Amino acid sequence: MPDRRQPDPSTDDNPFAAPPEDRPDQPWQPRQPQRPQGPQDGGGSGSGPGGGPGDPGEGGGPARWDPMDPVQRRARYALLSGMWGFFFGIFGIPSVGLLLGALAMYWGISALRGRPATDADPGGLSALGPAARPQRAAAVSGLVTATLALMLAAGSYALQLAYKDFYVCRDDALTRTAELKCNTLLPDNTLGKILRVQR
Repeated sequence: MPDRRQPDPSTDDNPFAAPPEDRPDQPWQPRQPQRPQGPQDGGGSGSGPGGGPGDPGEGGGPARWDPMDPVQRRARYALLSGMWGFFFGIFGIPSVGLLLGALAMYWGISALRGRPATDADPGGLSALGPAARPQRAAAVSGLVTATLALMLAAGSYALQLAYKDFYVCRDDALTRTAELKCNTLLPDNTLGKILRVQR
């Protein structure tokens, strides 16, 4: 039976393989992506700008989404609220669509504005560097869907005001025949054909 503690050339790249017996114990360190070293790297020590493990610059790669950051949370909230507000507007629930659209608009604008930036503390999405791109895209998408949700809600309320007699007649009708008679209160155009009670 072979000795498992001996180094095996086939497991040199295996991070879970046992180290050789003559190698001393080393403390755990996070992995960093390898990048070619140039003259501007200063010897490749990794301690300069862009070389730290948590630096969102070139050395450590973009930082991941931090749910503890309020600016990043607002960007995600804007996207989700705007999307659901748009869906509720399509499904004919304008009150919920209006609420979610207004929340998405507020969260999206606050995420894009962020905190006032200074030389020492950039703040907001600008502090993330390359990682700010998906968060900024989420905030902008939330603003777009929020605008659509608000337009759908406003259009629905405008129709209810313009054709108030039809909606009151339809809601007060007790039978299907009475609902069909309410169609006479609609104009004879494309919009009237869409809103009328179908047989």
